[in-house]
Amino acid sequence: MRIELSQDKVEKIKSVDLLTYETIQEHNVAIILPIKGILKRRIRRRPESGEGSPIDNFVDIEFGDYVVHIDHGIGKYMGVEKVKVGAKYLDHFVIEYAGGDKLYVPYTDLNKIQKYLGFEKASPKLYKLGTRFWKRVKENAKRGIERIAVELLELEARRSQMEAFEYSKDTEWQRELEEAFPYKETPDQIQSTIDVKRDMESSKPMDRLLCGDVGYGKTEVALRVAFKAVMDNKQAAVLVPTTILAEQHYNTFKTRMQRFPVNIEMLSRFRTALEQKGILEGVANGAVDIIIGTHRLLSGDIKFKDLGLVIIDEEQRFGVRHKEYLKRLRYTVDVLTLTATPIPRTLYLALMGGRDISIINTPPLERLPVETRVTHYDESLIRDAILRERLRGGQTYFVHNRVDGIENVAKSIAKIVPEARIEVAHGQMAERILEHTMLKFIRGEIDCLVSTTIIESGIDIPNANTLIINRADTFGLADLYQLRGRVGRFTRAAYAYLLIPKRYVLSAESQKRLHAIKKFQELGSGFKLAMEDLQMRGAGNLLGVEQHGYINAVGFDLYCRLLKAAIETYKKM
Repeated sequence: MRIELSQDKVEKIKSVDLLTYETIQEHNVAIILPIKGILKRRIRRRPESGEGSPIDNFVDIEFGDYVVHIDHGIGKYMGVEKVKVGAKYLDHFVIEYAGGDKLYVPYTDLNKIQKYLGFEKASPKLYKLGTRFWKRVKENAKRGIERIAVELLELEARRSQMEAFEYSKDTEWQRELEEAFPYKETPDQIQSTIDVKRDMESSKPMDRLLCGDVGYGKTEVALRVAFKAVMDNKQAAVLVPTTILAEQHYNTFKTRMQRFPVNIEMLSRFRTALEQKGILEGVANGAVDIIIGTHRLLSGDIKFKDLGLVIIDEEQRFGVRHKEYLKRLRYTVDVLTLTATPIPRTLYLALMGGRDISIINTPPLERLPVETRVTHYDESLIRDAILRERLRGGQTYFVHNRVDGIENVAKSIAKIVPEARIEVAHGQMAERILEHTMLKFIRGEIDCLVSTTIIESGIDIPNANTLIINRADTFGLADLYQLRGRVGRFTRAAYAYLLIPKRYVLSAESQKRLHAIKKFQELGSGFKLAMEDLQMRGAGNLLGVEQHGYINAVGFDLYCRLLKAAIETYKKM
């Protein structure tokens, strides 16, 4: 945090990057608390490793935001004012309620305040101070929440009655594989691996969600536990949303396990019919230990000899039918789900104990945040961005998310930057041509790749560190975040330009999305974006219409607190 002063006046308050000293975010207010008080509060509220962190860690409260006070209901945050307490003037949070009433909250009671997150686009109704109305609303929500708590506990009870294969402790080969990892593991990576192994060594089916920002090392955790499954003569399946990601995971697994007798195959449209037939036979007779593929793995003709572990990368990108199939799997095999931007339902279930959760919050050493700009479409800016990246020996992604017209866009870019080598990639290309184009980009033979969002999941190209997104206003928040994760994966500074048309009036929702992606530039902001997405979407019926209403009445955070309390109460009965 940097506070700039002019004599006795505060000019600016901003968060800065400690490596580059660049501004990450500016603030209107900074509350400076005594370190003793902060440490006490953190220790009391700190989650155990492997559990979800409280939602208040994810969401920042800004002036004018709607907030929920646990005792007084929904109001509007109006900043900080000094209030005389005894002989001193102390800072208090000011919350405005219906009729202009104000509540002054001392910093010792800040744990009673949360940002209001609901599903409706309309602003929530402010409550009136000094009435019993909020108490009645809260009691009504509690009764409804208790019903869903019973349903969740019944689901957990069914799972606990299922028996699963108990894996052995780590082998010598397991230790050799992990010691050969070429990077220094982060503490969260190590703890997440321990969490998953502990689940696998128990007698109950694993259903664990591994959340970690883009490029934080989730794949390495998945690779290690897949190897652990093979060490006990079980098969592992790795399910990914795109063919290109399947190819990338396949190459990573093959490289890391090349010293060991592990047979790894990939099933996708990059394989010929004859190759697929041979792979299917290997899966059925047990010759294939680890199979990596797209939704093709969910086809009826896939028969495993002894499937023990399923790893799902970005589950939200699969269709409803595929998700139902995956849900049934959870009662028969161990399931590990990887995600960088947990969709609200997934995040909700994990926070509430519907699924076990591990979080990788620690960025790799020397990683820098991606500098993000929202700006109008400008040919000179595009030229400067591509040439600047090219001059330092790097490459650029230019994302245009319509196959219809993408060739014309590529021609326009070629006119703007004639000295750059430009090619096109999209999902409707012939498989071999797409594969060849991507390989050329990986080898550095293309300066600028004009593509659709086919690049957003998992492609790992260290040399590509500039991203330009055309018509960024048409993308969802999760898509923008995933795309931005394609750059800045190593130690080089990276740039993302989100382009919007000139003289074009953006919808309120588009403005909110672009503001959110720009606001959360710091490393590890995936959770914050998921919560922002939850707040903005104005949809997403989590647990039926009735529960939807309770969330809007008391806010998402208090709803979660009440549900957690109800679950704990019923568990003791």
